[in-house]
Amino acid sequence: MRKYINIAKKFIPAFLISWYHLALSFMGALYYGFPGKKIKVIGITGTNGKSTVINITSQILKEAGHKVASSSSIIFKIGDIEEENKMKMTMPGRFSLQKFLKKAVSEKCDYVIIEVTSEGIKQHRHRFINFDVVAITNLTPEHIEAHKGFENYKKAKGELFNTCKNIHIINSDDEYRDYFMSFPAKETITYGIKRGDILAEDINLSPRGSTFKVNKETFELKLLCEFNIYNSLAAISIGLSQGISIEICKRGLSRVEQIAGRMEEVVDNIFVDYAFTPNALEKVYNFLKPKDGKLICVLGSCGGGRDKWKRPVLGKIADNYGDVIIITNEDPYDEDPMEIINQVAEGSKRAEKIIDRREAIRRALQLKEDNDVVVITGKGCEPWICVAHGKKIPWDDRSVIRECIDN
Repeated sequence: MRKYINIAKKFIPAFLISWYHLALSFMGALYYGFPGKKIKVIGITGTNGKSTVINITSQILKEAGHKVASSSSIIFKIGDIEEENKMKMTMPGRFSLQKFLKKAVSEKCDYVIIEVTSEGIKQHRHRFINFDVVAITNLTPEHIEAHKGFENYKKAKGELFNTCKNIHIINSDDEYRDYFMSFPAKETITYGIKRGDILAEDINLSPRGSTFKVNKETFELKLLCEFNIYNSLAAISIGLSQGISIEICKRGLSRVEQIAGRMEEVVDNIFVDYAFTPNALEKVYNFLKPKDGKLICVLGSCGGGRDKWKRPVLGKIADNYGDVIIITNEDPYDEDPMEIINQVAEGSKRAEKIIDRREAIRRALQLKEDNDVVVITGKGCEPWICVAHGKKIPWDDRSVIRECIDN
């Protein structure tokens, strides 16, 4: 089906496709009574870290006494009621999103936080929603084919900031800071490690978490890696923008536990992570590489014609950091899985190719010795492997790891 849709798109003018998506967005909002105008909405966009920022922000708002709803690639949550996101879609379609917003309003939530994607913006899913706050985590090349170039991808992200005229939260250390700063807003708050209004100082990273100071207050974070400092700063900035004290932000952050599929240690020194972009993958490998053992990397790349450019790049990054590299199947969609694996392997001269993802994980665990670290990337906590003809195979990297160890 995806194949035929892509063929049809080549013959339909782009402006007609855009109007179609805009009309759907309006009808969805109209049908559900424009709920996005009846509640405070926070939009989180960026290449990496969006789901984590949503999780941390939710904890801070909850600590401040607010009832919060959130929509992310991991879960849909209203108050304390959670539903796993099994849609294989980070930002829901227009009717689904408007239905979620209406439910959040009906349940008397004070805030709703939405993970906003470039594809969602391109398809006008963000329309007819009054965003009170928008935040950008970072921007690196991604979805290049879908947007026909990085500039269009960047402009899609910028459109969210153009839509919201109230509060903008911007990563001051990001290469594209000035672009997002150019959009007018009532208030702009920057954050970072090198510079920013909300600045992290005295940073201490460890294998069990990290500590850092903001405004002389020491924050303790259970999440790993420097990029989660940035994610925390984004959430703290949002909290402060809503009049929440630094002390409450600190308490909220301390309650954040392991986030599913994001630098998640399943068993001692065996990790899964969602990283599927070059920037994210390099940061994960750099943090996890042991001093006295091997780094065993299991990775793949998505199919469906998505970002083919990055496949050998991912392989090259694995080659630079990994001592053992196993390239396997991920989400091939309608592409030949072995062809994708071969394209990733172009970047690595040492990679072992195993098409069966379960066998690839088993092989990595068999090779693991004391002090070695195994990291399996690309899927995190995703519940499916997406194959040809729209079929989905139930899957969970974490469950497979446990099964292999038990057997």
